[in-house]
Amino acid sequence: MTYYISTRVTGSMDDVIARTEEALKAEGFGVLTRIDIADTLKKKIDADFRPYVILGACNPGMAHKALQLEGKVGLMLPCNVIVQQLEDGVEVAAIDPVASMQAIDNPQLHQAAQEVRTMLAAAINRLG
Repeated sequence: MTYYISTRVTGSMDDVIARTEEALKAEGFGVLTRIDIADTLKKKIDADFRPYVILGACNPGMAHKALQLEGKVGLMLPCNVIVQQLEDGVEVAAIDPVASMQAIDNPQLHQAAQEVRTMLAAAINRLG
């Protein structure tokens, strides 16, 4: 099982990030955090890195449901989505919550993770 859902798209990083945020919004997610890895690595350790942004996406209803099912599941929230510049285009990838929740023995949580996976996959598919 892979641990992510991804697609390649055309456009500038800024355009793809905006489109990704809109696709997530259409599936009920908000973006709580935005981390520019290239900028952070440059500032912190003077390292050059390709354009790479991590978006912390959250569907409040599903997060609430998951937290009620498993108190420490917040350690795995929000759902990370990356947008990165590759040599042949821009890749958008989201964590597969089914894969990330395998370590937790809670069948109800696994069912909720499948629902979130379906929503994240729909957002990613909007881009392709």
